Amino acid sequence: MLLEGAIGDAYGAGFEFVYRLIIRRRNKLKKYKRHPFYRTICGHYTDDTQMALSLAELIVDGTEWTRLNVANKFVEVFKRDTRQGYAFRFFGLLKEVASGQELLERIIPSSERNGSAMRAYPIGVLGSEKEVLEKATLQARITHDTEWGIRAAQAIALIAHFFLYQRGTKAQLIAYLADWQGVHWPLDWQGEVPMKGKETVEAVLSLLVRGERMSSILWEAVDLGGDTDTVASLALALGSICPEIVQDLPDWMFEQLENGPYGRSYIENLDRQLLAHLPISGHLNRNL
Repeated sequence: MLLEGAIGDAYGAGFEFVYRLIIRRRNKLKKYKRHPFYRTICGHYTDDTQMALSLAELIVDGTEWTRLNVANKFVEVFKRDTRQGYAFRFFGLLKEVASGQELLERIIPSSERNGSAMRAYPIGVLGSEKEVLEKATLQARITHDTEWGIRAAQAIALIAHFFLYQRGTKAQLIAYLADWQGVHWPLDWQGEVPMKGKETVEAVLSLLVRGERMSSILWEAVDLGGDTDTVASLALALGSICPEIVQDLPDWMFEQLENGPYGRSYIENLDRQLLAHLPISGHLNRNL
């Protein structure tokens, strides 16, 4: 789950908000592409995956889930491995603060962008929908204490829980979300995806419900345009745990993903530890 999310992030990062012509010419699933303006991130994941790793580490370590502990983890993970992709002001704030307490004191969590949702899928391993909703909400409110900042994070965490615990088929996913959130998410997203939580969830859900293969889901996530790294990261992370979706990502995507101190090998190990939190009945038949 984490590894596929990182792959989608790294591939999608080469196409984020580029011209449609560039997407048509280069979105061939043949290699990681350099972004015209952020050329150093080719084959590297961005803030999307880094923040998901921070929540996964909290779960694996058994750390008490408090605002301060989550904020401390956000700062810790950023400081140890500073990456591009963060919103400009949030990036500057993370560089300035020395602790989670300082982050909480200084941040203005009024955003409805998709930052709270892009990192939320590891929460899906938790054992009940009630706990998933509580923890998705808590982490969202640190940075995105708004209606759609919270709802979007809840939706992504619930989708992960739905697939991991085999709550039903893809056709039943929208009803499941409506039951637990009181939101009926549409499945007809088309066109460029903005950096908004609500719209990002709509796009990801549309890709997952109509998609049959990971490769085609990734291609379409990028073809939509806009915030391609976030959409691709979420679609692949969630698609990787759906038994109805064929796992056919090409080998090169795994082999050529960065493998520094917090790269492929680190993520693979964390993935195993995270999914080990599932009861036996909750495990999907995956080759980890």
